[in-house]
Amino acid sequence: MYRCRTAAGLLALVLAAPLAACGAATDSPAGAGASPTATSTSTSVAATTPPTAAAVPEQLKFTAQTVDGGRFAGESLAGKAAVLWFWAPWCPKCRAEAPRVAASARAAAGRVTFVGVAAQDELPAMKEFVADHALGGFVHLADVDASIWTRFGVTYQPAYAFIKPDGTVDVVKEQLSEPALAERVGTLSKA
Repeated sequence: MYRCRTAAGLLALVLAAPLAACGAATDSPAGAGASPTATSTSTSVAATTPPTAAAVPEQLKFTAQTVDGGRFAGESLAGKAAVLWFWAPWCPKCRAEAPRVAASARAAAGRVTFVGVAAQDELPAMKEFVADHALGGFVHLADVDASIWTRFGVTYQPAYAFIKPDGTVDVVKEQLSEPALAERVGTLSKA
């Protein structure tokens, strides 16, 4: 009986550890003490169904509360170029990245929709992060149960999901430099 409980506890700890990390040693060179503008690699996750008038990619079939208390439907992104930025209020990498994400969102306004997806903390801390970093130019979701993070396979922050109008999703599970973010957003705006 004791051995079963110990194994279950160990399994829970192993599964929870990635969610508690602010990146990982392998998530980017910046995690190993390099410059926070290090270039990234990505993992592609193709949407199962391209968006049409009748079909929405499975990953976009969610609703969530915004940090401001509104409702957001993931389906509203179908057929659009969009960037989901996964962040946590206490994460130093997210704090460092916030100004370039805000600048990218302003530069791409009208061509690419940005949505912040906050998790791993409570709503007041999420609101404070948005205010402190002047991120009010785009919607931020309060993903308090990390269900949206899970939907996109995100286990630590910062991370991104770049969504093309055809429903293709490219998930990047690491911090992006300003040039790398600008390049990806530029590619999306031409899609």
